[in-house]
Formats: sequence, C-alpha cells, structure tokens
Amino acid sequence: MGDDSDWMKLPVDQKCEHKVWKARLNGYEEALKLFQRIDDKSPEWAKYQGIIKNFVTDSNSVAQLKGLEAVLAFVENAHMASRTVGEVLSGVVCKVFNQPKARAKELASDICLMYIEIEKADIVQEELIKGLENKNPKVVVACVETIRRALCEFGSKTVTLKPIVKVLPKLFESRERAVRHEAKLLAVEVYRWIRDSLRPPLQNINSVQLKELEEEWVKVPSSAPRQSRFLRSQQDLRAKFEEQQAVAGSDGDWEDVADSAPQVDPYELQDPVEILSKLPKDFFVKIEAKKWQERKEALEALEILAKHPKLDNGDYGDVVRALKRVIGKDTNVILVSLAAKCLAGLALGLRKNFGTYAGNVVPTILDKFKEKKPAVVQSLQEAIDAVFLTTTLQNLSEDMLAVMDNKNPSIKQQASLFLTRSIRLSTPSTLPKSLLKPLCAALLKQVNDPAPEVRDAAIKALGTAMKVAGEKAVNPFLADLDKLKVDKVRCVCVCVCIQLKSEKGKPGTEGGTGAKSKKPAETKEIVETELSVEVCDELAAAVLPASCVKMLDSSNWKERLASMEEFYQVAEQMDISVMPCQALVRMLAKKPGWKETNFQVMQLKLQVVAVVAQRGRFSTTSASVVLDALVEKMGDVKCGGKAKDALTAIGEACSLSWIAEQVVSLAFAQKNPKNQAETLNWLANAMKEFGFTGINVKAFINHVKTALGVSNPAIRAAAISLLGVMYLYMGASLRMFFEDEKAALLAQIDAEFEKMQGQTPPAPTRGSIKRTGGQEEGEEAKEEGGAGDIMDLLPRTDISDKITEDMVSKVGDKNWKIRKEGLNEVAAVLSEAKFIKPSVGDLPITLKGRLSDSNKILVQQTLSIMQQMAIAMGPALKQHVKTLGIPVITVLGDIKNTVRAAGMATLNSWVEQTGMKVWLEGEELSEELKRENPFLRQELLGWLAVHLPTMRSVPSDLMLCVPPLLGCLEDRNVDVRKRAQDVLPVFMMHLGFDKMNKATGKLKPASKDQVVAMLDKARDVMPAKSAGPAKAAPTKPVSSVHPAKALAAVGKKGKEEEDKSGPIFTMVPNGKDLRVKDEKSLKTLKWNFGSPRDEYVEQLKVQMAPCVAKWLQEELFHCDFQHHIKAINSMIECLEEEHEATVACLDLVLKWYTLRFFDTNTSVLMKALEYLKLLFLSLSKHNYHLSEQEANSFIPYLILKVGESKDVVRKDVRTIMGMLCKVYPASRMFPFLMEGTKSKNSKQRAECLEELGCLIGFYGMSVCQPTAAKSLKEIAVHIGDRDTSVRNTALNTMVTVYNVCGEQVYKLIGHLSEKDMSMLEERIKRSGKASTAPTPKQGEEKALPAHPNASLLQKPSNRQAEPSHVCPVGEFHLDLDLLEQLESDQTSVVLPDLVKHKLGDLLEPVIIPEPKLHPVPTHFDELHAGPSTINLVISQVASGDINTSMQALAQIDEVLRQESIAEVMVGHTDQFLIATSLQLRLAHSTHMADTRLPREDIFKLYSCAIGNMLTLFGVARLAREASMGVLKDLVQGLVTVLLDPRIEESQEGQQLIRSVNMLLRRVFEASDQTNILSALLVLLQDSLLSSAGSPKFSELIMKCLWRLIKFLPDTISSLTLDKILLDVHNFMKLFPKDRLRQLKTDMPHRTLQTLLHTLCRLAGPTVGTHTIRFPFASSYFCNATFPTNQMTGAALAGQKFDELSAAVVKWKRLGATTAQPQSGGPHKLTERGCCSGKNRLSSVATLTTEFQTPSGKNVSLRTVCWELHEMGFHGQVAAHSQAPAGVV
Repeated sequence: MGDDSDWMKLPVDQKCEHKVWKARLNGYEEALKLFQRIDDKSPEWAKYQGIIKNFVTDSNSVAQLKGLEAVLAFVENAHMASRTVGEVLSGVVCKVFNQPKARAKELASDICLMYIEIEKADIVQEELIKGLENKNPKVVVACVETIRRALCEFGSKTVTLKPIVKVLPKLFESRERAVRHEAKLLAVEVYRWIRDSLRPPLQNINSVQLKELEEEWVKVPSSAPRQSRFLRSQQDLRAKFEEQQAVAGSDGDWEDVADSAPQVDPYELQDPVEILSKLPKDFFVKIEAKKWQERKEALEALEILAKHPKLDNGDYGDVVRALKRVIGKDTNVILVSLAAKCLAGLALGLRKNFGTYAGNVVPTILDKFKEKKPAVVQSLQEAIDAVFLTTTLQNLSEDMLAVMDNKNPSIKQQASLFLTRSIRLSTPSTLPKSLLKPLCAALLKQVNDPAPEVRDAAIKALGTAMKVAGEKAVNPFLADLDKLKVDKVRCVCVCVCIQLKSEKGKPGTEGGTGAKSKKPAETKEIVETELSVEVCDELAAAVLPASCVKMLDSSNWKERLASMEEFYQVAEQMDISVMPCQALVRMLAKKPGWKETNFQVMQLKLQVVAVVAQRGRFSTTSASVVLDALVEKMGDVKCGGKAKDALTAIGEACSLSWIAEQVVSLAFAQKNPKNQAETLNWLANAMKEFGFTGINVKAFINHVKTALGVSNPAIRAAAISLLGVMYLYMGASLRMFFEDEKAALLAQIDAEFEKMQGQTPPAPTRGSIKRTGGQEEGEEAKEEGGAGDIMDLLPRTDISDKITEDMVSKVGDKNWKIRKEGLNEVAAVLSEAKFIKPSVGDLPITLKGRLSDSNKILVQQTLSIMQQMAIAMGPALKQHVKTLGIPVITVLGDIKNTVRAAGMATLNSWVEQTGMKVWLEGEELSEELKRENPFLRQELLGWLAVHLPTMRSVPSDLMLCVPPLLGCLEDRNVDVRKRAQDVLPVFMMHLGFDKMNKATGKLKPASKDQVVAMLDKARDVMPAKSAGPAKAAPTKPVSSVHPAKALAAVGKKGKEEEDKSGPIFTMVPNGKDLRVKDEKSLKTLKWNFGSPRDEYVEQLKVQMAPCVAKWLQEELFHCDFQHHIKAINSMIECLEEEHEATVACLDLVLKWYTLRFFDTNTSVLMKALEYLKLLFLSLSKHNYHLSEQEANSFIPYLILKVGESKDVVRKDVRTIMGMLCKVYPASRMFPFLMEGTKSKNSKQRAECLEELGCLIGFYGMSVCQPTAAKSLKEIAVHIGDRDTSVRNTALNTMVTVYNVCGEQVYKLIGHLSEKDMSMLEERIKRSGKASTAPTPKQGEEKALPAHPNASLLQKPSNRQAEPSHVCPVGEFHLDLDLLEQLESDQTSVVLPDLVKHKLGDLLEPVIIPEPKLHPVPTHFDELHAGPSTINLVISQVASGDINTSMQALAQIDEVLRQESIAEVMVGHTDQFLIATSLQLRLAHSTHMADTRLPREDIFKLYSCAIGNMLTLFGVARLAREASMGVLKDLVQGLVTVLLDPRIEESQEGQQLIRSVNMLLRRVFEASDQTNILSALLVLLQDSLLSSAGSPKFSELIMKCLWRLIKFLPDTISSLTLDKILLDVHNFMKLFPKDRLRQLKTDMPHRTLQTLLHTLCRLAGPTVGTHTIRFPFASSYFCNATFPTNQMTGAALAGQKFDELSAAVVKWKRLGATTAQPQSGGPHKLTERGCCSGKNRLSSVATLTTEFQTPSGKNVSLRTVCWELHEMGFHGQVAAHSQAPAGVV
C-alpha cells in the first residue's frame, strides 16, 4: 500500500508513464474518462500528444487493452490527434496486431478507422501496407482485414485502390492459409467497387485461386456499393443520407445524395514496363533489311513487348518512325498488318504519352487504307482507333480533311468510318462548331459520291455527329441535302442513340458516369412554311376588321392612314396564340404597299411590323417578306428611325446573327449610299445591344471590305465605326484581315481601334442571352459564336510539301554552315506562308535536333523559327507541344544567358497559342524539373510562378511536379531555392495543402521538418484561385487576367491585352555584369557599328526580354514609330518611380536609344532626346556614374547627332552633353569629342571643337587626353579647314587654350603653316585687345560675350549677366495704352520715338575677354607657374583619391591664409567651389559607403574642405564672386551632409555638423545676397518638385530662407530686386496657390509670403516699378502681399501706384510721350512731352488733389514727384528735391 500511495498522488499523465503497470493501468482508466469529458480545444490534450504512442505499445497486455480504449477516445475527440497518426499506427501494427486477444485487435482496427475518419486515410493506408511485409502472419492478416473494413465502410473514394491491387498477387502467394483467405475476401471487396477492372492485374495468380475468385465474384450483387461511414468533412452528406433513409427506407435512391463509385481504369492499376532497352540490338538494322523474314523477326519481337498493358514513357520516336515506314512503304501485307498491331500496342500502352507521335502516323495509316485485304484493313482500323485514344479529334482534323478529297473510294470510306467511331467517343464540348463545320462540309461532298460504300459511310458519320452534337448544330449544314438523304441521316442518328443507351455506364461513353457534361442550352427556333397570298388574305381577314382591310389599298391617303391606325391598335391588343404574323406583314404589302408616298402611313406600317415581331411568333419566313422594304427605308429622313426599330424587333425575334447577314446583303445589293451607311450604323448599334453571339464574322468582314472600297465617305465612316464595335469583341486580331488596305485607310482604322482600346464590351440588353439569363448558356453561345472562330477564319497555307527531304537533310547536316542555310530556308518558308496549317511534315522532329546543337547561334535561330512558327500556326500548335515544345524547356538550362532568354521568349510565345494545360499534362514537365541544373530549375520555376496563378484548374499530372519541387526547396543554389519558395503557394492553391504535405512523407526526417515549415508559411500567403473570365458578359479585348494567352485567346475568348499596371523594368540579378562579361569574352557582339544591322537589333531584343515588361518589349521593337513614342512616354512616366530598375538595365536602354538616332522620324528623335535629358538629370541627382561599357555604347552615337541639320535637335544634344559631364568624367569624354572632329560632317566638326573649347575652358588643360600636346595639334589642324564655321570654332578653341595656359600654347600645337599661324596670332591679339577694354560704368549693363554653345557653359560662372534694360512684356505687364483706350476711345495714341541702334557692331568678331590675374608672390613656389598651375591644383581637389584631394586643399588653404597672395584666387572662386562641392558629393556617396576606407580619413577630408571654404568666405572679394548656381550646389551639398545619419552616429560627427553650420552662416553673410537668395529659392523649388526628396531637406532650406529674411533690413540696398522677383515669379508659376495648398505643410507658402511682405515693406513703393519692368504678375503679387483686410503701408503704396498710373494715362492723352532712356537710366520725356506738361498740367498740387479726392488719404507732394520721376517724367517735376515755387 505504501507503494500504491506513491503513484496514486501523481497526475494522470505521469501515471501513464509510470514504471508500475498498475499505475499505468490506473492512468489509462483516468485518461479515458478525461478524454471523454474535456472539450476538443482544451490545453489538456497537449500533455498526452507526446506519450500517446506508449498507450498502444504497453508491455502489459491488461494495461495495453485499457490504453487502446484511451487512444480511441483520444483520436475521436482531440483536435491534435492527426499529428500522432504516424507513430501511433506504427505501434498498432507492430505491437497490437500480433496480440492473441481479439478485443485488442478489434480496438486497434477501430483506431485505424477513426484516423481515416479524421482525414488521415493516406497515412493509415500507407502504414497498413507496410505491415503486409511483416514476417508475422498474424500481423499481415490483421492488416488485410483492416484494409478490407476501411474499404467496405468508407468506399473507394477515400481508400485508394491502386496500392491495394498491387499487393494482392503477392498475398495470394503467401504460405499461410489465413493470409490467402483474407486476400480472397479483400479481392471480393475490391471487386464490388471496380468490377472487371480488377481482372487484368490478377490474371497471373494461381488458376485454382482465380477460379475460386470467379465463383465469389458471381455472387457479388450487381447494385452499386455504397459508403456507410463518412469523414468529418462529409458530415453534411451523412445527414442527407440518414434523412433519405428515414423517408425512403434503406433501399432509397442513394445516387441522389452521393455519387456512385468512381470508375477505375485497369490501366491505372498496372505497373509500367520499360521495353526500349529490351528491344533486340539489331532491331533497327533488321527492320530495314531487304529480306522480309528479317523484318518480320524484328516486328514480332516488338509485338511481344508491346503487348504489355502499360509501357514506361521514353523516346519512342525512332521506333514509331520505323513502324511508319513499314506501314507506308512495305509491300508485304503481312508485315504491314504486323506493324499496325505493334503501333496499336504502343498507343494502348503509352496512352497520352503516345500523343506526341499521333500526328505523324495517322496520315500514313489513312493512306494505307487503299489495301483491300480484310486482315490488313482490320489491323489498320485497330491501330488508328488506338492512336485516336491518345489525342483529340481537333488535332487530327487537318489530316482527316486532307484524306476526304482522295480519289480512292476505300480511303474515303475508311476515313468516314474512322470519323464515325471517333465522334462516338466525343462529347459536345470536344466537338465544337469550329470543328464540326469543316467536317460536315467534307462529309456532305461524300454523300453525293458515286461509290455507295462511301455514301453510306458519310451518312453514318453525319448521323453520329447529329446525335453527339445535337440536331441544332448539324441541321444548318443539311439545308441543301435531299430529303431522302436527310431522312437516312436521322435514321442513323436514332440507331446511334439506341446503341449509346445500351452502352450506358461504360467508361469513356457519353452515357457513362465518367462522361458528365452539361446539356447545351437550346432555344427553339420558330419554323414556318411560306403561305400563299390567298391563305394570307383569309387569315388576315379573320383577325382584322373588314373596314381596315378594305381601306388598306384606298387611293385616299387619309383613309389609308385611318386604316393603318386601326391595324396598329388591333395588332397591339391581339393574342399571341391567334396572331398570324406572316399574313399580317403580307397585308402591309398591298398596293401601294411599301411604295407608300405618305410618310405618316409609312411610319405606321413600320410600327406595325415592330409590334408584330415583338408580340407574335415571328419567323424568318415572315421576316423575309419585309426585310427588303425595311432596308430600303433605312436612309429615309422621316421613316429611317422607325425602320431601324422594326429591324431591331425582328432581330430579337429571329436572332441578330441571321437578320444582320440578310440586311447587309440587301443593303449592298442596292445603289443608295445612304441606305448602306445607315445599315452599317444600325448594325454597329445592334451588336452592342445583342452582343456578338452567333455573328458570322467572315461574311461581315467581306461586307466591310466592300464598304471600305466605296468612294462615298459616309459609307466608309460607317464601316470604320462598325469595325470599332467589332474590335471590342474580337480584339487586335481583327486588324489582320485589313493589312492589305491602303495606308491612309489603315491609319483611320487604327485610330478607331485606338479609341476602343481598354473599353469593355457592353452587356447584352436584347436577344436570347437577355431572355435566358443563364451564365453557362451565354458562355457556351459565345464559344460557338463568330468571335470564337476568328483564328479559324484566317486563310492558312499547307507547307508540308515545301518542307522537302533536301531541306530536312540540310538542317541535320554535320557542317554548321549547311545547317544554318537549312534553317534560313525554313524561316523563309514560314515568312512567305504567314499563316500555316499544322501539317508540317518532319519539321518538328528536325527542329528538335537543333535545340541541342553545339553551335549556340543555331540554337537561337531555331528558337526564333519556333516563335515564328507559333504565330503562324496559331492554336493548332497544341499537337506539337510534346514533340517540339517540351524540348524548349531543356534549353532553359543553357549556361548562356542569351540562349536562356531566347528559350523563355519562345516558351511564352507557344503558351500564348496553346494555353498552359497541355504543357502540364503528362510526365514531361516533372522530368525536366528533376534535372539538377540550377539554370533550368530557376527559369522553369519562375515560368510556372507566372502562368499557374492565372489557371482556373490544372491537370492531375501537376502532382508529379511536387516531389522535384520539394527537392528544389533544398537546392544548393540560392536562386533555385528562392524561386521554389515563390512558386510553392501557387502549387498549393491548385493542389491543396494536404496533398503537398503528404508528398513530404518520402523526404528524410531532417529535410521533412524544414519543408513542412515552408509549407506552413506558404499556406499563409496562398493566393486566391483565379475565377477566370466572366461568363455573363463578353470579355474585354484587353485584360490582365491571362498574360500568357494573347493570340490563342483570339480563337476563343477575344484578344486580351497584357496588364500594363506593373513595373516596366525588371531587376535581373547581376544582369549588367553578365552582359559586360559576355561582351568582353566575345560571346555577344560589341556595340560598334556605322549603321545598325539586324543582328545587333536581334541581340538587343533578346537581352532586353528578361529586363522589360512584355508589352513594352513589343512597343520598343515595333515597326511603327508611333509605338516607339508610346514606349518612350511610358519610360518617362516611370523614370523616377523605377530609378533602380532603370539603372540596372541602363546599358540596354542607352543602346536602344542609339538605334533611335538612326531613325529618320523627327518626332521619335525629339521624344528620345527629351527622355535622355530627364534620364541624365535623374542620374546626376542620384550621383550615378556611367560605366565604360555604357559610355562606349552611347556617347559616340550621341556625338553623331551633334551634326544634325535641325537646330532644335542640336540644341537638345548639346544640353545632354552638358549633363553627361556630371555623370561621366570630362577627361574621358574628351577622346570621344576628338574622334567626332574627324567626321566628314562640317557641322559635327564645328560642334565638337566648340565642346572641346568649353571643356578646356572649364576644367583646364588636365582634361586633354591622352596628352595636351597631341590633342592641341589635332585641334590646330582644323584652323585650315575649308569650312568657315569649323575654322572660326577651331580658332576660338585655341584662344580659350591660350587664356588657360598662356604662351605655352605655341609649344603645344607644334608646327603650323604660316597662314594658319597668322590667323591664330591675329585672333589671340584681337581677343587681347578686347580684354583690355574699359569696364562698364556703374549702372550700365555688363557685357557678357555670347557663346554659341550652351551645353557645357551651363556650369556656374563667376560672371553673371545683369538683366537687360529693355522691359520684357510679360503676361501681367501693365499696358498703359489699353488703359487709355478703356477710359476714352476718342483719344489718339502717339507712339514713342524709337532709339536707333548701330547694327554694324553685331558683325564684328566675337571678343573673348582675357581674365586678369594678380601676380603671385615668388615665395609661393607651389602656384608660381600661373593660371594653368592653379587650375591643376583646383582640379585635384575633386580627385577620387582622398590623399590627393587633401594635398590640393592644403595648398589652396596656404594661399587663402596669406592675404598678400590670396588675390591669386580671384576669378577661380567658382572653379574651386565646384571642385569642393564635387568632393563633398563624392565623400557622401562613395567614401562613406566604402567599408575599406577608415572613417578618420573621411572626416579629415570633410574638415579640410570645410576649413578651406570658411577661409575663402572670410575674404570678402572672393566670397562675392560666387555665382548663384555654384552657391546652389554648395548649399545643397552642405545640407546633405547635415542630413547624413552616418555622420550623426559617429563620434566626430557633432563637431563636423557644427563646422557645417558655421560655414553656412558665413556663406549667408559674406556672399552676394542676390545670388544666395536666388540659390535658396531655386533649391526650395527643386526640393518640392522632386518626389524622391526628403522633407527634412525642404525644411532646412526654408530655415535658411528665414535666416536671410532676417538679414534683409541690412542687405536690401545690395539686392537686385528684379532678379529676386523674377525667381519668385518662376516659383509661383510652378506652384500656384492651389498647388501650394496641396502640399503636406503650408510652410513653403508662408515662407514665400513672408519674403514678399518683407521686400515690400523695406523697398516701399519702388516694388511696383520692378513688377512692371519684369514679367512678374503684379496683380498676383499685390494679392499675395497686400491682404484686403489690412491697410498697411505697403497697401497704401500700392494704391498710390495704381492712382499714379491713372495719372500717366491722362498725361499721355495730353500728348506727353516718353523716349527710350540711356542704358540703366530712367525714362525721359521728349521735348514735346515736357512742353505739353508745362502748358497743359499747371501744377503738381492739382495732381496731388486728384489723388487725395477719391481715396480720402493724405499723399505728400514729394511722393507724387518721386513716383513721376520713377515713371520717366522729367523736366520741372524731375528735380523734386528742388522744386520750383510754383510747384511746391
């Protein structure tokens, strides 16, 4: 008892693990009670999850029995029981099934069944089958019995029969009688579910046992077995079953609740046998031997092997070709029969896998039916029937139609009989209208064949087709057939119906359970015979009043009108059952009938037709009576609308497809163009109302072509409008039918299609689709309609005769040149044919061999041919997928990126035509995925990840890809693993988590845990299954649902355009590096050509395929320039959003733009240059630098466009070249420009020389590469050029060099001719005279020599031009003349005298001033050499080497710190600040990101640069030299440093930030206030425009502006208000009030408003004059700065200014005029004006009174005088400070 007390205190779970069996027994008992009591979600279950296995493996039999009961309760109630199935069942099989106690075995079996009930049937079955291998017969017997119980209770849907059937023969061989007995019982149970399908697998067991089984099988009841136990997920089904049993008893109709047992194919129960290796080694030798006995031996050996019911998949191509050769060419009928049997055996054994070869052998078999021996014919029939089971009738239709025209009656007979057998095995869905139409047409020809056996076979085929497809589908084709023959067809249809009913239940037949299909929606068509006139009169008289009938033909129009009104009322109220539609419409034709001259009567007639059609049973016969008249009235102004309404009503009664074709034919049979145009317009509108279902597209296209050829513009416009509506339903493929039209007409059609692009076809509001409202019906009607047959309408060419044996032998030749020649011939054949039939002979097998060619160029050429073949063949390409399509996947494993890209492009082009389903069928895809090739795996997985999500359903064969997919999750290659993880959720979406999880059971334990974890993650992100296209309405011509079906969708669902919402560029990892590597290793062509050849374009196309969106790729390489413009616009829109992706494929983008440089279309060229400007601006902002490959493939071609004849192009090219210097070193651009000077184009030479001069002038002599001497010698050669512009440019460039390096230029240029040297010396001398010219006086405009080249001189300069004295007339300029006219129209305006300028000075040569440098003291030995040395040192400041830069900064710092020599930097301030800004940018973007550089060195570099600039801005003269552009870049660089988080995180960062703040304060204080204020305004503008900019950057710039605003009271006198206000004006134009308010913060608006208020307050009334002088919105300015609710001093000044302006008007009216002032001076009055002012305006006091009277405010005389003086009125009022007595 002491021991008992120890374990009795323990918890239940610990008792269950105790060493004492009594303790465990007690624990099991308590656990059983606990399991039956607690909730299924209770946390208590977790305690037992790990120990539940011990319950069934307990060593004590008593405790084990109780433990089994507890386990059963656990499995039944625990939510986590499914996690224990594996370990519990292994214990059950090993430790319980061998127990002698029957109760234990029973509980163990119940546990197994309970696990099946909780959805773990697959694992239970797997464990039980493992138990069959146990050596203990008791275990085997128990396992078999449990399997039998499971099958009996759960049925064959839950318990998989295939593994059970496989083990049955082995069980029958057991020595133990008990095992054999249980095996027999299990076999009987299996037979109950699959019937005769079990016989083939058991044919080889002992004959006695087989006899016993046969006896037992006879006793099995014939009724279908039923499931008696249900899974947890089938509980609703269980409830229905119990309810049914309660109502109808146990014998109720169970099939209403659940499906009967699934049909099991015996083929699936067989193991495949590999026979290729078992063929005799000399098989192929013998089968071609001359002796027929040897050929027979080979065939007999193959026949034995082919008898196996299931064959392993392999390459049977050679075997099939050998058999084909025997059947087609062998003269021995015995061998032909034997070969046919072999072929049938292969087809039956391979099934779907034989479909690859079906297209090759069927034509040969059909042709061999000319043999008349019954044995041969029977063998051929068996062979072709077996082949048919491996493919579809669609794939064989072309071969069938070709044979139908054969002259041999035996061949035609057997072809029709084969077609009969094939159709019987088909269903309505596999026999669509597009297939039925050509087959019926061919059979109708044979119905009239002179040979009776041919006629009978054709009638039998037609009858069978009528039964399968339905009478509605076949009857239209029998319209022209004799009634006797039609009756025969119907008789055959009835016979076939009886036969099919007798075969009901067989697999593969229509009536069997495996052939469930929805019934096609059939609408009853009203058929009416044509009535005679007498009969119509009688019928009409019976329903119409006598007076109405009598007055119909009255000569008085009023009586006819009254008669028609009565007719209309009767028709409206008439009952549909008694309405004689045909009789009524014929009554309307009574004289005068449709020639009625009164429009009121005619309108009523048309309304009657509409009412009768709407309310009665209106047939096509009735419609035929009135259609001609209705069409004739279509163009009538008064009756046309009613005629259209009547046609619409008839269309609703008889279907639009019928009436439309009739109406259009009648319209074009007439000569009235208005009727034709209105008919087409009505038809376009009717298509929108009725939809496109059933429309005869081919007929309409012919009519539209006729209309397009008419000279009447109204008809052509109506036809184009109709094409637009058809485009909504048919998509872009509609254009194929009109490609032979004239270019102008085609452009109009394209414009109409462009309007419809992206629009959705409207849902039908009329017709049968509206009435039925069934989605399935609408979809099926759509599939059978004209829109679905578009691809079938294309005229296709049979090229099989052009694929000659000679061509095939060339393609397979050993010499690669001959192979290339053969491929070129194949490509030529495809190009010539354009659209081809699927019969291409041996071409697929031939091309397949070239896909593995050692010459990669030929591989790419083969892939290109296959793409061409896909477009040409269309959807019929499906039959070649297995032969030629699957081998393309192997190409994806090629080591070359270009080959893989071409393979992927080919694969996508094939999928567009065939769809994805055919690729997923069979084992080929899984076999490819098993290949351990990382390239192949990652490409294939990526391809599946794109296409699988768009599929609504997938074949079951996709499950074969799961094991290799799971293996890819653990692949050594990172990219493979990533792609596998990406595609995992997509597989799970189609296959489900359970199937995927089950597949992990074959993995190793370590791998399984990782893979299961990945599956769990994938389940969380599993996408929703694609719902597919909508059924209720026709699909759009553009869609993003299925990007892999472009042309294939044309054939069935309309062309769908690829979604353009995604990114246009794709980042390919290391793509750019691989391209550079390939180019260096000569694997690809170097981008170097005089004009682009086709191979360069193709190479670029292949390289861009994986990098750009598919739709963009098509636009980029389209033959139409308009598509290029669309592509460029898209690239412009996505430039900032996809900057990183653009940079990743920048080399390809630049190469594509170089191709555009060779285009002759100016629009494309200008758009390309616009993009390039934006591109290089973006690259500069992101501190990107071009690589050598990018520069070499772009800059030389850009330089070619410098010599363009159009000025606008040259201007943009110069701008781009200026931007290039920011992303590519100028020293490396120099050689490209030098090469450009060698061009034959004089403009190009001149422009390049000018650019060279700009580079030297800005960067110094260090830019000259390779050496200065060599470069200058080549430049100096052009001084003697024949072209004047080239000579002048060369001389100007040499003058620039002289200004940089002085007299040294003569040594560098070497020897020149006497004439050239004299020209150079003269030019230098003249430039020297110009440089010594006196400086302009203060107030005058500074002269800035105009430079014709603006590209490279856009760099900041230390000289800044003052604004011109001429007032630019802007959009807000105050027009005094207009004000005067508004005040009085009578006053004449006297124009001012214009100043006459001397224009002769403009013809003088360009004067380039020589910069003055103060002499440098001799003790400074570093910079004593002159300007060239200074330039060299400054250029070293921007060096990429930190040490070089710091040494240069140290030298500059030494100069700046010595006041005596600091003036040597005069004129070099901008140059130095630019170099320093570049160094700051380099440190921020490159040095800080380089982990190899010590941070101490970088901070030391920052300190040196900032220290130098602090010293420079301490020198007032140098500080004021800094230009606006340089200050902008400098402030931007300094603020970027402040915002760098890497600097803030470092220890020395705070000190550096303080130094930067100090430098910024000094810059604000010491630099030119106008320049710094303008720089900050431009920076603020750019930061607000940039979407990628940081908001903190804008905030800091605004803080800087606020600081400068505080300085304004002290600096207002030094500000150039014109420049500031012009910058404000530009800012306001970009950011109006509305746009400013849209910003996230109002700080920019407040900052700008404060600046304007401050300027107005400080500058006073003078602000008004500046707003007039420059194009700045004075009114906007006043509104922004002077609020109406405040009367500030500024407002008063503004009001004074307005009033004074009014006074000026009066002055002008009195005759005062102004003349142009001197440069910089105010306007002056002419003498006439002064006199007029003295005589007519007596006193300024009077003027002052005029100002004060209306306003009521005090205005001093001084203010009036000052304003008048500022406006240019001089004389007495000019000297307002010393005014005369009469005035003051």
